[in-house]
Amino acid sequence: MVILSKQKTNTTMRILLLLLFPIALQAQLYFPPKTGNTWATEDPAALGFCPDRIDSLYTFLENNNTKSLILLHDGKIVLEKYFGTYTQDSIWYWASAGKSASAFLIGQAQEAGLIDIHEPTSTYLGVGWTSLAPNKEQLITPWHQLSMTSGLDDGVPDDNCTDPACLTYKADAGTRWAYHNGVYHLLHDVIEEASGQSLNIFTKQRLLDPTGMKGLWLNHILYGRARDMARYGLLNLAGGVWDGDTLLHDQDYFLAMSQPSQSINPAYGYLWWLNGQDTFMLPTLQLRFPGKLIPNAPDDVYSALGKNDQKIHIVPSKGWVVVRQGNASNITGPGGGQVPILFDNALWAKLNDLECGSVAVSDVQTPEVRVWPNPSSSGWTLRLPDGAERLELWDGMGRMVWAHNEMPAGGVAVLGKNLNAGLYRLVVFHASGKTQNMILQSF
Repeated sequence: MVILSKQKTNTTMRILLLLLFPIALQAQLYFPPKTGNTWATEDPAALGFCPDRIDSLYTFLENNNTKSLILLHDGKIVLEKYFGTYTQDSIWYWASAGKSASAFLIGQAQEAGLIDIHEPTSTYLGVGWTSLAPNKEQLITPWHQLSMTSGLDDGVPDDNCTDPACLTYKADAGTRWAYHNGVYHLLHDVIEEASGQSLNIFTKQRLLDPTGMKGLWLNHILYGRARDMARYGLLNLAGGVWDGDTLLHDQDYFLAMSQPSQSINPAYGYLWWLNGQDTFMLPTLQLRFPGKLIPNAPDDVYSALGKNDQKIHIVPSKGWVVVRQGNASNITGPGGGQVPILFDNALWAKLNDLECGSVAVSDVQTPEVRVWPNPSSSGWTLRLPDGAERLELWDGMGRMVWAHNEMPAGGVAVLGKNLNAGLYRLVVFHASGKTQNMILQSF
């Protein structure tokens, strides 16, 4: 008997859903017309949503600086809400959620024979596009740029810079995961050099016009309306097919976008974020967090996530697409603000509560862990709830530097006076099987 690990099981289920769900669903999916504002709707009551819980969701969103929310079911609009002066026709930036569109475009370019993601990036940008020695530069391919494993140093003063002087060696390609905007931006240069077209023309012809989307790239950032993001989400829910028109025939590439691209950060595909994995990493941190990226979300969710909480969530098992635009929420956390997943988890708690028969997440008590002071130069004191069984402290290199198995009432002192300055990850294991993560800073 072969016993699969949880991560392998989740990945296998994700692949099955992605393979089978679009095929079965395409016949029943609704696609809005490419022109005009017509878009079929579905009564929230048909999904068992309670009006008071919808109101609670909207209040939560408004209190967290949201401009728009759209929830699609099988392509039809179930919820669509705009806040303040923002309207259906208002334009907003996708931020890094637009990376997902770049991944789709790269797949189309490869399918057209314009690029090979496993060839050296210098094939398209020329030798010397980095400051690396030629033998190290030749190791980097578009695949490494898609999976954020180029090995180039993300700790440079401006990680958006694409000048060779800003692209310096940190590790061999494929051996280190790090979220690096400048390296990603150069995928757009690869598209332009390989196709002989501007990024906007390539995008218009291959993605926008076939789906009825509107959008414009400015300085590597895609701008558009909430419904444009919803159209793109629907295209991905349908497996790269828009109303019978297949925009990406290469299903191997499509699947690779939305499943783990490498083992260093299994929660990352090709510029998409993946839920349901055993561990995940975040921008600016060389830490591996145990557990799912968004614990409250279904395991099969894959997401386009951007700064200040721009997002598209795809949920094959539910037939859902969820879009949120706006300013940064009031819920902050690790990851340098580029991928603020704590808001996603709170949002999914509200989405899970929409059904009348569900138990409100707010009614389920979460054990509280208190840490003080933080940051600290001499260690931290922890107050733990009943049921805490083990503590682990991990440094930024992924090494466990401290562990504790005895949980006395009152508190546990974590002596940090001998720790180097930097960020540390505290993991609290509970008897229920739940784990909690906290970022601690020593200076």
